[in-house]
Amino acid sequence: MNEMIWDDTKAFLALARCGTLTAAATSLNMGIATLSRKIERLEHSLQTPLFLRFQTGYQLTDEGKNLLTNAEAMETAAFAFSKSAEKESQLIGRVKVATAENLATHLILPALGLFQQSYPNLHIDLVTDIHTANLHRRDADLALRMVRPTNGNVSFQRVGKLGYGLYCSAYYQKERDDAKDDFIQWGEHYEHLPAAQWISGQLAGKEPIITTTSVATQVTACLAGIGVAILPHPVARPTKLVCLADIPEINQEIYLVIQTDLTQSKRIRAVADFLSELVKTHQDRLN
Repeated sequence: MNEMIWDDTKAFLALARCGTLTAAATSLNMGIATLSRKIERLEHSLQTPLFLRFQTGYQLTDEGKNLLTNAEAMETAAFAFSKSAEKESQLIGRVKVATAENLATHLILPALGLFQQSYPNLHIDLVTDIHTANLHRRDADLALRMVRPTNGNVSFQRVGKLGYGLYCSAYYQKERDDAKDDFIQWGEHYEHLPAAQWISGQLAGKEPIITTTSVATQVTACLAGIGVAILPHPVARPTKLVCLADIPEINQEIYLVIQTDLTQSKRIRAVADFLSELVKTHQDRLN
């Protein structure tokens, strides 16, 4: 059997539905001779007669009738493929972005309105979690993260850096004893975080004044004068907290990570470019 051509299958369907070469050719906006050649080529490719030729028109053979359902299934699949390609080219659909809550709240969300004005049919699903989303497992389409990928079928690039500082309230600063800082620490499930490890080194076995499980609660604890905390600059600077010192040794690189098989997707690329430019534009504020 020779290789079939999809246009020939379309010609077969049109003739089966219309019954005459003239009507079928008109429905496909092609010449009668061209349509006839396509039918003959398809029959030759399948090595099967598909139509009975009469002066009044064409009728399907038994073989043609048996193939009609499969041809219609091909038509449905081709239509779905075409609509999907059209949707992709028009940047329609949803893109799932995984990132840290800090970046989502203080960087991405404030700029998302302008992005959606440019792409009104492109919608973002933000996944924020202290744990790293697994792009290889399809938890997200792309990610803005502070952990360099080491495995999985992903492509990534460094787009910026997130800076940290030691923060406290103005009241705490006025009453502060440098030798006896009360540290606000992360809970035991977050001991792997660079900020938690730095504080553990400062505590040297002593107990923290309090532990929490989110940056938001650490900011609130600082504002309440409970103690000092290591906080990302873009989170702490807009508040009334005082930065006692930059802590450059725990600054984190920001990586844009994309599933490799999605790097050529126009909608994914649009979101990736938006995120990359956002980090670069606001680098002074992030660091």
